[in-house]
Amino acid sequence: MAAVDLFCGAGGLTYGLTRAGVKVGLGVDLDPACRFPIETNNSTTFLEADVSELKPSKIISAFQGSEITLLAGCAPCQPFSSYSQSARRESAHKDWGLLSSFSKLVLAVRPTLVTMENVPPIRNQKIFKEFVTSLHDFGYFVDFAIVDGRTIGLPQSRKRLVLVASSLGQIAIPKSNKPIKSVRDVIAGLPKITAGTKHPDDPLHASASLSELNLERIRNSKPGGTWRDWPTKLLAACHVRETGSTYPSVYGRMEWDQPAPTITTQCFGFGNGRFGHPEQDRAISLREAAMIQSFPKDYAFIPEGTPANFSRLGRLIGNAVPVLLGEFIGEIFVNHVDENQVG
Repeated sequence: MAAVDLFCGAGGLTYGLTRAGVKVGLGVDLDPACRFPIETNNSTTFLEADVSELKPSKIISAFQGSEITLLAGCAPCQPFSSYSQSARRESAHKDWGLLSSFSKLVLAVRPTLVTMENVPPIRNQKIFKEFVTSLHDFGYFVDFAIVDGRTIGLPQSRKRLVLVASSLGQIAIPKSNKPIKSVRDVIAGLPKITAGTKHPDDPLHASASLSELNLERIRNSKPGGTWRDWPTKLLAACHVRETGSTYPSVYGRMEWDQPAPTITTQCFGFGNGRFGHPEQDRAISLREAAMIQSFPKDYAFIPEGTPANFSRLGRLIGNAVPVLLGEFIGEIFVNHVDENQVG
């Protein structure tokens, strides 16, 4: 089975598919920062390109004549939240446009298998419904479902819509009930660091600096709590106002024995969500965020000696398809092909 990963990002889907036994020959993304992680950690060639301008021949060539082909298109789209709804509405048309580009490539290339992953609200969008209809019209069997990452062993609350399609026959997304993993299960073994520092042996085990005010705030934060736990003198003006009640998920600590909240592109910032370390007075490090996204501890995101850029790496990590979700999807296809006795 040969696969091409469109919107490949840092390679979370590619790495997961590979672990399931799928060979991913090409990863495509517009962000040049994706080249190092996907090529360093995977046997995959990176193509820096805009998927909306990608020629079908590039994909067909990457399949190298394989009998069974898989085209994946997991366009980055951050989860909706109470404090990002306005921003999400502004970029919604762009996000749905990426799905339109993927749909056109699927129908031009006609791979054996198709998959996509995105935020749950996309299922109510006209563009998604049209995509499913077009797959049916071209002879694909389709299934899609909301997958809760916790049920596949992901140590975070992350729900995503997953679609799988096949020209071989009926295909279904199975239910999974793996044991729930906690923050402790994944990051407890990492060495301690303080806010604004990095570990000498791992440039990604770095935590963003905190102002004196935010240091005092995190010292007064309880695991699983919010800014409501603070003394009045530490409250921000937006919290004191009536509208502050709409920001319950910012400025909080994770809990050791619970899954983490959804990792976003801003996961390195204490004020951007419940991204405080369970006991250390700092936000989680980039490495911790990547491990909560189920990347292995030694997954390389930047060349040795390169300083960690929090914004760039936060984008790569937060937008990534979790490795475990990629593996889950890969296993669906590997089992499906075996059941249909192809290849």
